Amino acid sequence: MGVGCGLPLLGTACSAVSQEPHGAESSARQWAMVVDVEKCRSEEVRRVCTEACHVAHNVPAIPDPAEEIKWIWVEQYENVFPDQVHNKTAAFIRQTPVLVLCNHCDNPPCVRVCPTQATWKRDSDGIVMMDMHRCIGCRYCMAACPYGSRSFNWGDPREYIPTDENGRFPTDYPTRSKGVVEKCNFCAERLREGLQPACVEAVNQIPGGEGALTFGDLSDPESEVSRMLNETNTISRRVNLGTGPNVYYKV
Repeated sequence: MGVGCGLPLLGTACSAVSQEPHGAESSARQWAMVVDVEKCRSEEVRRVCTEACHVAHNVPAIPDPAEEIKWIWVEQYENVFPDQVHNKTAAFIRQTPVLVLCNHCDNPPCVRVCPTQATWKRDSDGIVMMDMHRCIGCRYCMAACPYGSRSFNWGDPREYIPTDENGRFPTDYPTRSKGVVEKCNFCAERLREGLQPACVEAVNQIPGGEGALTFGDLSDPESEVSRMLNETNTISRRVNLGTGPNVYYKV
């Protein structure tokens, strides 16, 4: 695999990485997301969230489930929160569709096992990032992640991304190559421009979608996510593992 910034498919990724160093910035934040499980029962809400994310990041639509690339996707409640169900839990609760994504953990096990530092946690805002140039495809991070939040490109994903009549991909976000791991990055490229993550922006613009996803800075006690966590009942995934997930679910 090539690792230089001369690769056309990852050229813009190099500049993005250079602007986001593996170190602290002047003002530390902790980005977090709250998912409203009830509002996300809507198929339209889930579809809009997923499509907005996948279009924004040129995520390929690979039909084979064994090779599917997922940044944000849907699983049943009983699989997302196995420690929250028991043998008397109602079937409609067990089967509730829940949106899931990378949890951008406080103590990410994926970072600890990566031999090349291709994945790291930013001191500036807590986002767990991926550097596709450094990824050697060992998939240790996939084995370490208890949430199944990472996907591996078994083939060239660009074959499954629609292009326009000029051969351009939907957005300028760098496409990936065969043999690398990828995942949700909390839309770090949009946050840099002062924008909300694509899924949050899109879902809040449709009827019934407002508040389905709430994103903000946990270090700010006045932020909307801080207020929600203080005032509503939320849970997070597999807290007993000590990873400290920063995606919360309003139930």
